[in-house]
Amino acid sequence: MRTSDFDYELSSELIAQQPAPRRDESRLLVLERESGAVAHRRFLDFPSLVQAGDLVVVNDSRVIPARLRARRGGGGGGGGAEVLLIAREADGTWRAMVRPGARIRAGATLVLGDGDRIEVVEHLASGERRVRLVGEGGELSLLARHGKLPLPPYITREPTPLDEVRYQTVFARAPGSVAAPTAGLHFTEATVAALRARGAALAAVTLHVGPGTFRPVAAADPSHHRLEAEPYSVPEETARAVAATRARGGKVWAVGTTVTRALESAAEPSGTVRAERGSTSLLILPGHAFRVVDHLLTNFHLPRSTLLMLVAAFAGGERVLAAYLEAIARRYRFYSYGDAMVIL
Repeated sequence: MRTSDFDYELSSELIAQQPAPRRDESRLLVLERESGAVAHRRFLDFPSLVQAGDLVVVNDSRVIPARLRARRGGGGGGGGAEVLLIAREADGTWRAMVRPGARIRAGATLVLGDGDRIEVVEHLASGERRVRLVGEGGELSLLARHGKLPLPPYITREPTPLDEVRYQTVFARAPGSVAAPTAGLHFTEATVAALRARGAALAAVTLHVGPGTFRPVAAADPSHHRLEAEPYSVPEETARAVAATRARGGKVWAVGTTVTRALESAAEPSGTVRAERGSTSLLILPGHAFRVVDHLLTNFHLPRSTLLMLVAAFAGGERVLAAYLEAIARRYRFYSYGDAMVIL
């Protein structure tokens, strides 16, 4: 297995720069993993694919306004600075990427305004910084005043008020992600109601998405890639819902790669899911034995990415890449604001 096995060419015009006019108007490519058969539908059809007794698991993480623009104050050399928060540490500091990196050292203060500031605590060996947010009302209040949504690097525009709504899922509850769990972006309250009307159950996990989700795998052998740990939580009620679904012969649907990684991280060899809270750096590559997930709803992912490798592990690399090529030929929209793919 080589990283180059997960490469494909995509015209930039197929990278969605804006969300669809309505969440559920996205197109939906349906791939049967046993036969490789492909069908083309609309996301509005998704509930019709789910059977009574099935369980649909979503990620309820909320994207935080993690991109901050500041002025370099004491120890920063003056001028502007940009900070992208990556992950919150147990001591209340944050790992962050900063620009201009060469000029911002430990001990620097970055001024946001209104008395709010970012204190640079440590310059890490990775090139990242450990920073502390200081301001009235706590971190979330500070971010609400000064932060912007961290749209993915392939969306080549500034965020707008529309993104404040559309780059969050309807399930978003627990703040902590710096990128959206994009498979959930297609859902509306009507989708949820339609699933319940069919006799399906819904449950949630939390996995806070970090910027590593956009990083292509540099190693020639993907098994040598280091996936950054991300915080996740599987509540007791979700673990019980998985067990009840198994007991009645239903199927477990993962809404996205983040849900897949959370469930598989908490899975016992028997397929039982533990209720737990922690962090996961689980890298799912072809050959992985899936213990929990029966069906996967996902978006179309970057070439050479760990997300594409996870989808290939679930449905087979050749079939997935063939489906991608068909999606390209039919001009599906790709990546975060793009169309969806369901694997049965």
